[in-house]
Amino acid sequence: MSPAPSPRKTPKPESAWAPLAARVFRALWIAQLVSNIGSWMQTVGAQWLLIGHDAALVTLVQTASSLPVVLLALPSGVLADRFDRRSVLLTAQFAMLAVSCALTALAFTGALTPALLLTLTFLLGCGTALMGPAWQAIQPELVARDRLPQAAALGAVNMNLARALGPALGGAVVAAAGAGWVFAFNAASYLGIAGVLVFWRRPAAARPVAGDEKPLAALYAGRRYVWNAPGVRRVLVRTVLFIPGAAALWSLLPLTASRSLGLGSGGYGLLLGAVGVGAVAGAFALPRIRRALGAGGVLGGGALVFACVLAVLATVRIPWLVTLVLLPAGLAWIGVLSTLNAAIQTRLPGWVRARGLAVYLLVFQGGQALAAPLWGALAGWLGLGTALLIGSLLMLLGVASVRLWPLYDAEGLDPSPSDHWPTPPLVFDPGPAHGPVLVSVAYRVAPEHRDEFVTRMGRVARSRRRTGALTWGLYQDGNDPARFIENYLVASWSEHLAQHHSRLTATDRRHEEQARRLLAPGTRPEVTHAFDTAEGAVVPDTGDTVSPSR
Repeated sequence: MSPAPSPRKTPKPESAWAPLAARVFRALWIAQLVSNIGSWMQTVGAQWLLIGHDAALVTLVQTASSLPVVLLALPSGVLADRFDRRSVLLTAQFAMLAVSCALTALAFTGALTPALLLTLTFLLGCGTALMGPAWQAIQPELVARDRLPQAAALGAVNMNLARALGPALGGAVVAAAGAGWVFAFNAASYLGIAGVLVFWRRPAAARPVAGDEKPLAALYAGRRYVWNAPGVRRVLVRTVLFIPGAAALWSLLPLTASRSLGLGSGGYGLLLGAVGVGAVAGAFALPRIRRALGAGGVLGGGALVFACVLAVLATVRIPWLVTLVLLPAGLAWIGVLSTLNAAIQTRLPGWVRARGLAVYLLVFQGGQALAAPLWGALAGWLGLGTALLIGSLLMLLGVASVRLWPLYDAEGLDPSPSDHWPTPPLVFDPGPAHGPVLVSVAYRVAPEHRDEFVTRMGRVARSRRRTGALTWGLYQDGNDPARFIENYLVASWSEHLAQHHSRLTATDRRHEEQARRLLAPGTRPEVTHAFDTAEGAVVPDTGDTVSPSR
């Protein structure tokens, strides 16, 4: 009698620290930590210089830091997709170093007015906006795709570890020596990332080629991709439902520290530090929490924790109790951010990754930038406690919406490139700017599969639109019901060649093959390319632009 098989053990979730095994990722992570500490030290110094002014002026520090993302995220995404991302990152680092040096000099000479402080903070935000899409887009080049969720969590750990150390250090330095020294440390902190980037030898294959795509066309291509990618859009919806309410914590915490709790700069730094400590401690438990609750549970639970924390800030006046309550806020923040960031990373193909991430950063940072002055105005109009309670109610609405608008399951999604369309043979050689180009594909479908074919082609339609189609339609021949004609219009010949060789993914190929399996036996698609009569003539294809199903 054979022995009973041993029960299969459930594999342990991989550690959140696993991506640090990659050398370049580890070096950049450490350098980023130092830079983030400098940024938080500067934030404390800037906010404390303005703490005696109107509440709305204090919250404008966050707006000045975040608003540039609203203005520059999309152009920055285009730059990061068209040019070498390493060069873009180095340019941003040296630009921020120059602005920080100017800020330091003004602070030490006593010439730093509120207007100058906010202006220079805005310029630093411009550097951050230039850097953001490129920084996010290089992550899949540094770690394996299956470790992207852990890498995203480590990014949040980095920010929150800096939040634990930076504000406390910044508050102590401001109290002991003045704001000029925190600005000086921030200036020096940019040298670390720049040094790692200088010595990083990025693989040549990973470097994008600008090609013939114009900046405005590239910007439109990114917008078109996001609009026609339901999974990406849902990540953006979840971001919109979390960030404005969560911004109440960051915007009003300085006022809570000074007005409600009677704390100085050091006490405010400790409150921010509590959030950071909670995030870092939570990183150890986050893989298990995500495994137990799933993405929706993490998003809903994080919003619920924020709602409770905001309610406590509105009603409690005991500093040590508020400090304790801020610890789970750090765990909630890292849980939500890492979930959203990993979701957007895994849903974007390389050719449009920086532009898609730019849209995400636009929603994320823009939500904070626009919400911060509104929270300040509400605090001035209705009172600090009332504003915090309104934020709590807004977060509860986000909790209630998780079941209604969950993240789409990304299992089986493969954004890796698939060059499965051979170059279409034509009787003349069109130039890159020739267009618009009308692509027509005729199919003959078995009678019993016609309804399913139409359904399957709906997914193909989104693929065509994501990769370049301006319009798309599927038509059934009135004289031959078995014959279907797919028409889609592409702006230029270069755009269509980009569909052939760089924009299609393995997921796009799977959707095409699922539709083509429903064709009548022994038939294959018949493809033609027609050019606008102002540029060329109708050119019949002598081959198939799409590999037939195997």
